Order: sequence, then structure tokens, then C-alpha cells
Amino acid sequence: MVALENMLLALVGGICVDLLLGDPRNKFHPVAWLGQLIECFIPKLKQNGSNSVNSIYVNKERKERSRAIIFSVLLIVVFGVIVHICAIAIMHIAGSIAFIVFCALILKITIAIKGMEKHAIAIMCALEDRDLINARFSLSMIVKRDTRNLDEQHVISGTIESIAESIVDGITSPLFYYSILGPAGAFSYRIINTLDSMLGYTDIYHKNIGWMPAVLDTAANYFPARITAIIMMIAARIVHADWKKSIQILRRDHGKTSSCNAGYPMAAMAGALRIRLEKIGYYSLGDQCEPPSIEKCKAALSVMKCTAVVFCVVFSAPLITMLYVAGWWKIIFGI
Repeated sequence: MVALENMLLALVGGICVDLLLGDPRNKFHPVAWLGQLIECFIPKLKQNGSNSVNSIYVNKERKERSRAIIFSVLLIVVFGVIVHICAIAIMHIAGSIAFIVFCALILKITIAIKGMEKHAIAIMCALEDRDLINARFSLSMIVKRDTRNLDEQHVISGTIESIAESIVDGITSPLFYYSILGPAGAFSYRIINTLDSMLGYTDIYHKNIGWMPAVLDTAANYFPARITAIIMMIAARIVHADWKKSIQILRRDHGKTSSCNAGYPMAAMAGALRIRLEKIGYYSLGDQCEPPSIEKCKAALSVMKCTAVVFCVVFSAPLITMLYVAGWWKIIFGI
């Protein structure tokens, strides 16, 4: 039972450390280092001479996509293997306690419960102070949209949308892959998500080099997004939100976003809070039974935290246990 206990204790430890301490400053955060590494390679992914009048667009597109595919796959595989080898070495050389600490720390740096709460609180504080300009700026740190002209209602909507989407990107997807592949799975997912956040744009510059990261991110989040939406309904019931409305809006509105994944947690959240979430010119999710407000932002954070705990209890822990019974962790770690 040692291997099972180690995996479960690391799961609990990673969540607790994140809830208690949050993220370190960027200069001490491995994900920030990863971002800096990716940023260094971005110019190298672009086709040389792409601005030349003699360049052939199709050839340029093919070469940029090929470079991005090779870079993305190598980055994921190399760092995933490094984390996995470190976990095995620590387990066999330093023992169970060191293994638990290592896995918990890796899991912690791949999730962002406290970090999302910090961003949301900054926006809420600005709105409470009637400082809409600062609220817009704080929102711009966590969304891919122009926030400069948003009114208060749409700032609140954007905040809640970001909280809902981050439940998948920043919590349940890393937990999903940790539950299947251990710390290497969680870290590999974080690489995919970081690649997408830095390259996965549709503008002319990023279109080709961001194609592979976007495809990988969509594929990686496919199952976690749908599982999370179901678990969010359970969380809504626990925190006394409208879980029945969450089911209704999830069924009706999950396909309204351009992303095949993002609509699931956002629609579930909109229904649970009985509000409409709107990105102007793109989508509108839910019914405005009640107006968006700072209190609704606080409720969204409660749903987020509760979802993280429930996901661990009803999905991660049982899956880790079933894989142990099947002998999976012995194959993975040799224990």
C-alpha cells in the first residue's frame, strides 16, 4: 500500500500547499521559467525571410507549423521524462517522504487555485473602490480580450468567466493527468497549457506557430472539461448555488463558445450563479435571473474551491486507487 499512500498524500499535499501559500514570485516559479524558455524560441519558430516578397506562403506555413510541432513535442517529452526520472530516482534513493514532497511540489506548481483567487480579489477590490480603470487593467491580466472599454457588468462577467475556465486549465486538468501519469503527467499538461497561452493566437504572426499548441491544448482539456462541468454541479449543490439551473444551462449553452471545451465550465458556472456571462460579439451564456455582482464573483470562487476538493474526492483518489489495484503504479514507478 506504500505506493498508493504516497500518491494520495502527494495529491492532498499539493492542493493544501497551493491553498495555503499560493504561487511564488515569477523569478522563483518553474512555470515562469518555462515561459521565458518558450519566449526565447518564438523567433526561431518563424520562417526566415517571411517578410520577403519572394517567399512562398504555403511553404512558409508548412515550415513554421513543422517547427512548432517539433518544438512542442520535444518540450513536452523532454521535461516530462526529466520529471518522471526524478520522481523514480527520489523514490528509490531518498525514500517515500522525499517522493511525497517532490510529487506534491510538482503538482502544486501546475495548479493555481490561490493564484486565480488573488487575481479575482484584485478586480473585486478595484470595483469596490469604484476604480473601473484599475479593474479593467486587472482583468486584462487574465483574459484574452480588450478590456479598455468594458462597463462594470462586463468586467464582472469577464472575471467570472475566467474563474470558471481556470477551474479546468488551472486545477482539474493537472489533477486529471496527475491521477493517470503521476507528477510527469501534471507537468506535461502545464507545458501544453503554457505553450497555448503564449502561442495559441490566430493573428498573422502566431497563426502557424500556434496551431500545434492550440490543438494539443484542446485535446488535453477535452475530457477534463466535461468531467469538471459535472463535478461543478455537485460543488454548486454543496455551496448552496443553483445546481438545477447549472444543469439546464450546461445542456443548453455549452456549445456556444468558439472553444469546444471552454463552454462547459462557463455554462455550468453561469447556471449555478443564475447570471448571464457575455463576451461582447462572441457569446452569451446563461439567463440573467440575477445581475452580475461582486457577491457573484465571491460565489464563483467558492464554486471553484469546492470543485477542486470534490474532484479530488470523487475522481482523482478513486482513479489513483483503481490504477494501483491494476498494477499501473508499479509499472510506472517500479514500486
